[in-house]
Amino acid sequence: MRDWLLLAGLTLGVTITNGFARFAYGLILPSMRAELDWTYAQAGWLNTANALGYIGGAVLTMALIGRVRPAVLFAVGLGMTVIALLLTGVNADLTWQTALRFLAGFFGAMSFSTAGALTAGLFPGDARKNALAIAILFGTGGGLGVMLAGAGIPPMLGAMGDAAWPLAWVMVGAASLLAAPLGLWAAWALRGLGGRGAAAVPLPVWRMLAMLGGYASFGLGYIVYLTFLSAFMRERAASAIEITLVWVLLGVCISLSPFLWRGIFARHAGGVPLAMVLSGIAAGSALPVIWPTLPGLVVSAVVFGSSVFMAPGAVTNFARQNLPPAAWGRAISLFTVVFAVAQTAGPYAAGWIGDQAGSIGISLLVAAGLLVTGALIALTQRRL
Repeated sequence: MRDWLLLAGLTLGVTITNGFARFAYGLILPSMRAELDWTYAQAGWLNTANALGYIGGAVLTMALIGRVRPAVLFAVGLGMTVIALLLTGVNADLTWQTALRFLAGFFGAMSFSTAGALTAGLFPGDARKNALAIAILFGTGGGLGVMLAGAGIPPMLGAMGDAAWPLAWVMVGAASLLAAPLGLWAAWALRGLGGRGAAAVPLPVWRMLAMLGGYASFGLGYIVYLTFLSAFMRERAASAIEITLVWVLLGVCISLSPFLWRGIFARHAGGVPLAMVLSGIAAGSALPVIWPTLPGLVVSAVVFGSSVFMAPGAVTNFARQNLPPAAWGRAISLFTVVFAVAQTAGPYAAGWIGDQAGSIGISLLVAAGLLVTGALIALTQRRL
């Protein structure tokens, strides 16, 4: 029972650092863009700033993981992310917004990287429960944030107008403040895991290249959908109710996705799970353009949501099955660095392409192509 409570705390940490800090922005973005008269490129730049912060946080975590216990890094990252979210609605200035998106990414990466390493240590000796725990961490953790944000933000903005976007950030910050204590308790309870000596374990990087390449394509491609889905729907005059429906469904499917993938994670130690996940994300990204109606968007949300947050689970599971425990934190940090570098270009490039094409739909198709390429690369990864 204690391991499940610890998992709940770590999962709520991912709800804050991923579901709220990174993806609630996609729901608030259309109102910020309309009220502040931003281009798609400016809107995408803020998520690029978030990704740059993510790189910094992931690199620092990788450098510290052998000297500072993962639980300490998790707790510091979680607490600072909550503060950044609370401050985001205070000032509309682009420089202020850039700084806070950067800080949310920096500290979010620190917490996210170490959450995976801490969860990999739960349920020792039970591979199926451990695989389920890893899948729940990323799937239910991120999905809960998307679901709650999707249920609350579009109706509020629809009723109060675009000028209410600062209040949306206050709501996100308040929800994070409520969720943080259980995550901080879990960090305290797991403070004995990891620490000195972890960095001394070498990683077989050359033998992991296919997995790293596939995960890089995930970083490039997935973020386009979550950043610009609401903007794409507003281009097509979707109502606040329709946007809410799609985002809540997306969050529900993300939350349930661990139960779809746990068997695959437990059975495969190579690149097959990541290749399957990337294929699902690609299909979900292309569907809104290929089938631009509400039923098409519903199917897209189901397919995308059932896959997207399983990519971190796939690489964490790969590390757990192929590397000694002392190397898990460092390996997951390396995957996070690769992912963070790749996703940096995604939002700004997608916004620029959307500005040139006059619609963000073409960016979704480009993202789908990148994800398919990554799936083919990941498929070549064998167990170590």
